[in-house]
Order: sequence, then structure tokens, then C-alpha cells
Amino acid sequence: MRVNLHSRIASRVLWRIGGGRYRDERDIYRLARGIDWPLLFSVGRTFKVKTDAVKSPVRSIDYVSLTVKDAICDVFRERRGQRPNIDTQAPDMRVHVFLSGNEVTFYLDTSGAPLYQRGLRQKTVEAPLKENLAAGILKLTGWKPGEEALCDPMCGSGTFLIEAAQMALDVAPGLGRHFAFERFKHFERDVWLPIRQAAEARRQPPRKLAIYGSDILESQQRKAFVNLRSAGLEGCVEVIRADLLDLQAPAPAGVLVANPPYGERLSEQEELAAFYPQLGSALKRNFAGWNCYLLTADLRMPKLMRLTPSKKTPLYNGAIECRLFEFKMVAGSNRR
Repeated sequence: MRVNLHSRIASRVLWRIGGGRYRDERDIYRLARGIDWPLLFSVGRTFKVKTDAVKSPVRSIDYVSLTVKDAICDVFRERRGQRPNIDTQAPDMRVHVFLSGNEVTFYLDTSGAPLYQRGLRQKTVEAPLKENLAAGILKLTGWKPGEEALCDPMCGSGTFLIEAAQMALDVAPGLGRHFAFERFKHFERDVWLPIRQAAEARRQPPRKLAIYGSDILESQQRKAFVNLRSAGLEGCVEVIRADLLDLQAPAPAGVLVANPPYGERLSEQEELAAFYPQLGSALKRNFAGWNCYLLTADLRMPKLMRLTPSKKTPLYNGAIECRLFEFKMVAGSNRR
């Protein structure tokens, strides 16, 4: 319960409910039938089975999912006289099956919707950053809420800004949503409510924070305003319309974090090749004394910016392999 409520970085929390050694799908069916599924959720709940495998000898993981689904339904029919329904889009219960070379493990998803879905975002941009990735990047920067200024000069719908403001105000990321464990048959409401109430009590009242966002497009600025308001953070974060190349640092020092366009098409790559040198000059000119962190899948960026990163952290934005580049913009010159 606490991990689901408080983790900013997890995508799901899975509960191991069974497993064992297998040779083929018949063994997987037998092991799945050995679990007391009606003890976990009621027959009125919908469910879905998802299978992942690494070096497994099975021919089809879809067939394994079907096999486990049949086992669950057979157990319910045997003990309750009826079977639960399948819902592949928005199930009440998600069963995860993981296959290694000769071991199968069954998990029940305690989260429901992925934990990066905070239940807050109203407006999105074309390629939004997932909230848990944004939170993870903020932690990787070492930013100290309440002690350092934070700036996202390409803020889009405001994901970095919202995650940072919630960190600064000690807002648990799961307070705006519900979880699958609330639908478990053995759910203990008297345990859950004090955990949730304690998180509510720790939440600090909204106040002006040293968190700043900007975007060159007015439409993106408006989206950030809407999302901040939806998160109860209106007035906590300053968001302006500005071109990053002209933007002046909002404080003498701090952390700058941004997720620039990646340039998947050739024409975009050419535009970015022309933009990067200007970006490097703007950061040196306007953000001296700041630590700057840029997430990109374009590995040409540092060379074209004419800056040497002090750190390169591999990260994945969905299926896209990226780097989080750290640039320490030292005030004055590094040269003797």
C-alpha cells in the first residue's frame, strides 16, 4: 500500500502469488490451477493475463496467457459455479506471468493503472514524458527541493514542474488516484485509510516555489497552466512564454532540466544541428553557475553544442534509448 502511494519511480508493484518449475504449457496450467484465485478476487471482477518471457522454450507466450486464463476460469467454475469475465482494456485485476528457462512465476498486479498515471494530467503534448521518468531524472540531477532553484525552459505540458512541486510540498504521487489492491477480496480498508490520511496530513499547503517553466509556444504554456491547476499547484510555479535562446536564468544558480525534441525525421535532424550550437551559447551566456541536464536520443548533441558533458546516464524513454547529459555551466571561463 505504501509503495503504491509514495513511489515516484515505480511503474507497477507486483505481488508474487505462486510459481514453480515447468517443461511445457501443461505444467503451467497445473501450477496456475494450484492457486486459490477466488480467495484473491471475486467472480464479479474482470481480469486480464499478460505473459513475458526470457529464454523460455514455449512456442507462444499468447498461448501461455490463454492457458493461464483457462486455469483461472476453471478454478472459479469448480469453486463458485461461474467464471469471471475477461477485459483486455481496463480490467479490475491484472495477472502477470513471467517465464524463464524452466521457472514460471505468477504475479497479481497491486497497482492497476501504471503508477506514472498520477490521475492529474489534463492536457498532453505530442510526446509527453512519463511522470515516473521525469521524477527519476529529477532525482538523478541531485536537485534539493527548497534549497535550489529549478528551471525547465522547454516545459511543454509541465511534467517536470508538477513532479518537482509535489516533491517540494511532500505530496504523495498516488493521492489523486485509486489502486487495484482496493479491489482485492481481502482488502483491509482499516489499514489503508490511516496510511492515506497520514500522507494527506504531511502534504504542505500550496506556496510560491523557486520552480520556473517556460515554453516558446503559448499553447504549451496554457497546457502547463491547466495541468498545474488540476494538480492543485496553481500559483506555486512560475510559467512564462519565452524562447530558450533568450531566456535569462531566474536565479544566480540552480538546476536546469529539459527534454528537447529528438529529431526523428531527417529535416528535423538538420534543424537541430543548426539549433544545438545556439543552445550551447545560450546556456553559457545566460545560465552560468547552473547545472544543466538534457534528456535526448540524439547523441550528437554535446558535440554540436560544443560542450563536454560531465556525466552521461543511459535512460529509456519508452522504447527509445536516450542519454541524460549533465553540463556544469561554470561561471566565467574554464580556460587559464
